[in-house]
Amino acid sequence: MFLVVPDPAHGLVAAPQSSDDLTPATEACLAAQGFAWNSEIEAYTRQTDHNPAAVDDTAGMLRELGHYVFSAYRPLPRS
Repeated sequence: MFLVVPDPAHGLVAAPQSSDDLTPATEACLAAQGFAWNSEIEAYTRQTDHNPAAVDDTAGMLRELGHYVFSAYRPLPRS
């Protein structure tokens, strides 16, 4: 299981629930999308513009690999 959320301090975060979620295919796909492992928070992170599409794209990729994914983002305020 993964949590995918934007974070002001770390960019886009894809956090596995356990090391069992870190399959070689999952790690390769995350690396191909520009994510790097951050051992401080035990998650993959990528600097991004925090848009909802980035969250949805990453969550969708992880789901296609067979993972359960929780994802969230803060909607932009309406003008």
